Amino acid sequence: MDFYYLPASAPCRAVEMAAKALGVELNKKQLNLFAGEHLKPAFLKLNPQHTIPTLVDNGFSIWESRAIIIYLAEKYGKNDSLYPKDPKKRAVVNQLLFFDISTIYSAFVNTYVQQYLFKKEVDAEKYKAVDTAFEFLNTFLEGRKYVAGDAYTLADISLIATVSSYEIVNYDISKYANVARWYESVKKSAPGWEENWAGCLEYKKLLGV
Repeated sequence: MDFYYLPASAPCRAVEMAAKALGVELNKKQLNLFAGEHLKPAFLKLNPQHTIPTLVDNGFSIWESRAIIIYLAEKYGKNDSLYPKDPKKRAVVNQLLFFDISTIYSAFVNTYVQQYLFKKEVDAEKYKAVDTAFEFLNTFLEGRKYVAGDAYTLADISLIATVSSYEIVNYDISKYANVARWYESVKKSAPGWEENWAGCLEYKKLLGV
């Protein structure tokens, strides 16, 4: 199973953590985006959108990290703990995966990536969106051990990859008691955390923080 990725990327790190939790081996193929390797014809045949992460499983190509981790859980999960079959429980996991990409991850891209990677001045309102996203996550975690309830799911995996990116830019996660509690707990128990953090440190160097 070929996995095209960049270690620093939070979406790529989420796929690595999901694979680790599922016991799936990935044949990792790192792409140098700055050298345009994702624009070469061979890769465009696999993914015409030329994005990472991209997974190729026995000729089947899929991209977008949240789609990839759902695919892996549905095909290779020994049970449904990471991605519940119960419609209501699954809906909550999906909701949080969508929250990740549309709200808290996009807020990171719109602020810290612009500030550090592209050296752009960022409007203060966009930083307020970061605080709002964390306030939402803090509310979601009220009375919950994990983001979707009492069990560790794909939603935790995707969000831990995102939230750990905020740690490397020195965002004060401790302001949000529920998020801080969850984050510290998951760091100690999540399969693949060490690889995720190693990728975070690469990201920190890339951003020049």
